[in-house]
Amino acid sequence: MSTQGVSATDWLAGARPRTLSLALAPVVLGAGSAQWAGAFDVVLFLLCVVVAVALQIGVNYANDYSDGIRGTDAMRVGPARLTGSGRVEPNKVKRAALSAFAVAVLAGVSLVLLSQLWLFLVIGALALVAAWFYTGGRRPYGYQGLGEVVVFVFFGLVATMGTASVMVGSIPAETWLTGSAAGFFASAVLLVNNIRDLEQDAQVGKKTLAVRLGDRPSRILLVVVLLMPYVILGILSLVFIWAPVVFVTGIMTVVIIVIVLTARTPKELITALGLMSLNAVVYALGLGAAIAF
Repeated sequence: MSTQGVSATDWLAGARPRTLSLALAPVVLGAGSAQWAGAFDVVLFLLCVVVAVALQIGVNYANDYSDGIRGTDAMRVGPARLTGSGRVEPNKVKRAALSAFAVAVLAGVSLVLLSQLWLFLVIGALALVAAWFYTGGRRPYGYQGLGEVVVFVFFGLVATMGTASVMVGSIPAETWLTGSAAGFFASAVLLVNNIRDLEQDAQVGKKTLAVRLGDRPSRILLVVVLLMPYVILGILSLVFIWAPVVFVTGIMTVVIIVIVLTARTPKELITALGLMSLNAVVYALGLGAAIAF
């Protein structure tokens, strides 16, 4: 195994840049609440962005490493991973993950010092544990069908509420809803990814939620998860007058649902995966602006 021939572009692909929108979405929503409360702070916002993006990149490299050394990426349908493809030594990918986590820690500690919200040290530590043990450790929870739940909590509720609270000093009520919306989008992306890899994961004993439920029930659940942000949007529209405008993003959601329900091969779901990531950030930008102004 050698890194010869591995370029910066390969490392960038290993960071899975399309998933970074899922890290940005809850931060944007939390910032919208902070602006509405008259407490938006650009420095704190940028630090939140760094924490979220660095944590997402760290998770992606950590998954690449852990799945790669277990051999569960050997038959994957999507883009080849750095470790699983044999192009990069596992320890190098592991170091990339730890480096990204270190950046998240530095930015997170800075946030705590500036906001004086010391509880976030504990929350940050839990986020790091969740990031590593998704596919790492002896009993990774991602192999037990719990990935979607944990993603909902940390890349939805925690990220949205955390962003708002470091600026406002408390948790705005609407972030329970906006954080849930972000969490549903993040869970949907993970679920469609696992539906795509269902057969391969089942063969190697990776019991994701999709493997446990089966193909058709997983697709039905995915449709429900994709619709939930719009149920939430309907509730928020009773308070924020510009929120109904965000329903226009539902057009993209309908397209995604059609793809999900009609796709016959795993590769067709890759298109839905990319659209979901885009849908999440467009929805967040629209709703964040509706709340802020």
